[in-house]
Amino acid sequence: MARSTLTRREVLDAAASLVGQHGPAALTMRKLAAELGTAVTSIYWHVGNRESLLDALVERTVEEVGAIRPAGRTPADRILSVARTLRRELHRRPHLIAMVHERGLTERMFLPAQQALVHEVHAAGLRGARAADAVRAVQFQIIGFLLVERNRERSPAQSPAESELWDPAAAPDDPALARALARRADPERLFLLSVRALVAALLAAPADKPVGRRPAP
Repeated sequence: MARSTLTRREVLDAAASLVGQHGPAALTMRKLAAELGTAVTSIYWHVGNRESLLDALVERTVEEVGAIRPAGRTPADRILSVARTLRRELHRRPHLIAMVHERGLTERMFLPAQQALVHEVHAAGLRGARAADAVRAVQFQIIGFLLVERNRERSPAQSPAESELWDPAAAPDDPALARALARRADPERLFLLSVRALVAALLAAPADKPVGRRPAP
């Protein structure tokens, strides 16, 4: 029996759930209607056709991911909080993020986070091109790290496994290094380590000298 009442939000929630579990290709109007226990015509009435539904999902994802509020006592702490939040939000919705990218709205999705980063690097005293480089470096670090994580998650089991590649006896000058590399990597710890180091360097280093110019004779 078809449901007598249905809201647009319920349709979008169910559609987001299907995409999140199985990817955009799994989202059909018939499957969505079955999931909601309603008629396909009811879905069309609330969100239009499939393309309109995808656009609505993308718009909502952009809004959700974009709502990032920095936290912390110092600019460095707040930049780190933006990085952690953005990574977490992107990690939670890989299929929806891919859909945003396919529809050419990636930059729009990242704009609120970028604006938050601009505010914090300004608070730290950076200006002009140096501030822009700092903002982009942090963004690239977040996105690049996430891509590596996703790659590792999706790749088949390696043979030999990572833990089998490192033998403490193979590094006699630093056996602790070999033992550490034999252990499974902790992505969260590595992410925080890398972003903290990057932010500290960006906020402390003087502006780079122009490259490609020879000093006047």
